Amino acid sequence: MGKLLLILSVIVLLLLWESAIAATITIPVAFGDDGDGICKSMVESQGYTCQEHKVTTEDGYILSLQRIPVGISGNKATKSPVLLQHGLFMDAVTWLLNPPTESLAFILADDGYDVWLANTRGTNFSRGHTSLSPTDQDYWEWSWDELVAYDLPATLQYVHDQTGQSMHYVGHSLGTLIAFSALSEHKLLNLLRSAALLSPIAYLAQLRSSIAKFAANAYIAEALYKTGMREFDPREEAAINVLEDICKKTNNNCSDLMSSFTGPNCCVNSSRTIILLEHEPQSTATKNLIHIAQMVREGSITMYDYGSENENNKHYGQSSPPAYAMANIPDDFPLFLSYGGQDYLSDVNDVKILLDTLHNHNGDKLLVKFIEDYAHADFVFGVNAKQLVYDDVMNFFQDY
Repeated sequence: MGKLLLILSVIVLLLLWESAIAATITIPVAFGDDGDGICKSMVESQGYTCQEHKVTTEDGYILSLQRIPVGISGNKATKSPVLLQHGLFMDAVTWLLNPPTESLAFILADDGYDVWLANTRGTNFSRGHTSLSPTDQDYWEWSWDELVAYDLPATLQYVHDQTGQSMHYVGHSLGTLIAFSALSEHKLLNLLRSAALLSPIAYLAQLRSSIAKFAANAYIAEALYKTGMREFDPREEAAINVLEDICKKTNNNCSDLMSSFTGPNCCVNSSRTIILLEHEPQSTATKNLIHIAQMVREGSITMYDYGSENENNKHYGQSSPPAYAMANIPDDFPLFLSYGGQDYLSDVNDVKILLDTLHNHNGDKLLVKFIEDYAHADFVFGVNAKQLVYDDVMNFFQDY
């Protein structure tokens, strides 16, 4: 019974947000080209119109996109496109899990926005490639650098080409990191009107999750990579063994892993757990987890460190990986940032470092909202997120 409770608690944790530790479960839902897509399973089932799209990145990954072009009333969108970008171990279902009155995708559609949902490489409906299979190790040779360099540009360009308009962007967690990094390099500015970044991830050195910090400092992802594990599948039994070991070494209560990782979420809609289990957790690249662990250890935001001066020179022409300089984000680009006082991953002190780097940002182009009671998952699953966050996001969009 103890083992079963541990496994179930791991599943709930991963469903409610990010960690490089995972669970095993048999899910009675078919994924990929032979299964029902997100439109059919999550959007049309709520009475909304939905379109499935595909976009191919420059390095050959075939990503799925969903579009909600009208609200529940049937009226066509009259406002700008909005792209929603999920975080680690999740896909676009992030924005659809709660009832329509609580889920950001539906709320935006009902307010007249043309809503687009992104799905990064390796997730359930973005596992295609022009020449590789997910069973090939080379398919998984990427980190979030490639999300910045390939996935995000391809997705934004596709939405622009389809709509003829620049768009607003909403990211959560890892979805904020790739936006910050792209903006710091002055990429994609011609495609974006503004960005709303929830639980912003830029600096990670002060995250409060002792389990996550232990995993980074113990080089667990690096060890898995050396064994040949390129795809990190949260359902593999090996992950349970890793988790048990970490819990023992950090004296954490594995029956309450969600709080241990993400912080004590105040307002998550627990009644949606069955729907969560039908869609999450999902795979990522082990190399991606290594890159995140490097951020935790180094306290900086750089490209992937290949571990030696020679290897870095081969990839970057310099001995150390180039930095993503947050201070280089254009001062006149509209940003909305919202973070929580109980968030163990987007820690208050790390967010303050980020805000310090943005101190020259135009005052009327940077809106910051702090919510004392919110932890990491509350921003996407909170039953009161509309009142506390999403209404402000839509007001912010209206200004730009």
